[in-house]
Amino acid sequence: MDNEIFLSIVSAWEISIKAGIGKLDVPLPVHNFLTEQIRLNELSVLPVELSHVTKVSELPFHHKDPFDRLLIAQAMIEGIPILTGDSLFDAYKVRTIWE
Repeated sequence: MDNEIFLSIVSAWEISIKAGIGKLDVPLPVHNFLTEQIRLNELSVLPVELSHVTKVSELPFHHKDPFDRLLIAQAMIEGIPILTGDSLFDAYKVRTIWE
């Protein structure tokens, strides 16, 4: 069974920020790295929609990280699971995957 795998633009944004401030080492310029990973892993890019942003206002404040809150909102709106090892996601009605 084939599954579509998404890279949220939120995650790409966070990668860009962390690489820019030296908290994440990527082997190529960030644009090239992300573009290559999207191609190699056959990822679909999930954009941020107004419905995702406004859903954040309805979320209980269990998780304080704004990137993670937006990822949670995207997962809820799109009905997709999130790949994360962050146990704070368990407080929300989203399916998580961690292997």
